[in-house]
Amino acid sequence: MSAATDITLPEQTAAERVRSVLARAVSLSLTTDGQDYDLIGMHSVGRKGRITLRPQPDSPLAAQVASAPRGSLAVLLEFTDIAPTALRDRVRARVTISGWLAPAGPESRDELRLDLARVTLRTAAGIQDVGLDAYALAAPDPLAVEEAAMLTHLADAHEDMVADLVVLAGSRLPHGVVRAMPLAVDRHGITVRCEYREGHCDLRLLFPAPARDAAEAGEQVRRLLTTPRCAHHRHASDARH
Repeated sequence: MSAATDITLPEQTAAERVRSVLARAVSLSLTTDGQDYDLIGMHSVGRKGRITLRPQPDSPLAAQVASAPRGSLAVLLEFTDIAPTALRDRVRARVTISGWLAPAGPESRDELRLDLARVTLRTAAGIQDVGLDAYALAAPDPLAVEEAAMLTHLADAHEDMVADLVVLAGSRLPHGVVRAMPLAVDRHGITVRCEYREGHCDLRLLFPAPARDAAEAGEQVRRLLTTPRCAHHRHASDARH
């Protein structure tokens, strides 16, 4: 089946989505010419999305950068965005960033800066190149860092609310749902994954008003459940197999 798309629905831009993935990432995969690294807790994302790595001074990566021609090393970074709840197909997005690693400078010993060349976002909807200016100007979604705690709390302590959210879809969802779990939440709305015996369908419900933090997002979920059904905007992407 093909995915249903409504371009009028408020969504994060691709650049915001990338910045949100990076804001909550604790690890990344890095590839150089002939070497692969899995780096955990060794990077930070600063102003305008500047990525800084902090490998051990005696690590193979630091040695590669030190011996690279012209002082910079071509690299490919991949960040994988995984849903925090225990559902099928937990990978929500992949962000791939290419560029050059170089020493950050004399005042930041043992740090490596990444000079960006290309940023790509891969989701179930397809692959998008993100302009470097758009990436630098974008900000993470205000719920990005708190999202995991919000979704796991909803799944563990409020199964009834998740079920009630699915009811809001009415006839828009095919019959045969065997389980529903929260998949994602951002300032614009919440997405619930409805699993079938084969495949799944993602249901996105828009908040009555954008949320600025976790407390407001919780209030918006409650408003969703008490607002007349006809007032909701719904979007269901059909990914059944």
